Amino acid sequence: MFAKPQSEHEWLEPLLGNWSVETECQMSPDQPLHTSHGQATCRSLEGMWLLIETGGTDSESGNWSTLMTVGYDPAKKSYIGTFVGSMMTCLWFYQGNLDQTGKKLILDTEGPQCGGDGVAQYQDSIELIDQDHWILSSQMQTETGEWNKIMTSHHRRIT
Repeated sequence: MFAKPQSEHEWLEPLLGNWSVETECQMSPDQPLHTSHGQATCRSLEGMWLLIETGGTDSESGNWSTLMTVGYDPAKKSYIGTFVGSMMTCLWFYQGNLDQTGKKLILDTEGPQCGGDGVAQYQDSIELIDQDHWILSSQMQTETGEWNKIMTSHHRRIT
């Protein structure tokens, strides 16, 4: 009756634990670079879902927190998930797969166009560097079809 974790769920296991987080965010090349520091806790819901709870402080905006969920849907043959943050009103829905190297999970989503009207395409990626370091990055597709990296968060293992 209950679904069981698939082999694809195992890819998420190295992310489990507590992490220090250093983030750089720049919404467009003409905007200032923002940096923040925080901590993330990654836990599993019985091997089916990874929950990434992150919080920190931004020098300009103050405290922030986010919650990201990632799992695997065998019917869609894709990783799926969601993202919410205290700094925005949008609920993001993910769908994606591993890249050719098997070390980077690329999650496609769409959301509000930053600094404009309408909707834009985004990609959030989780890249495994080693057992004690992973990177969450986000990029937005411009109106010309180019990808503009807007955020990079380095996660380093605490425990």
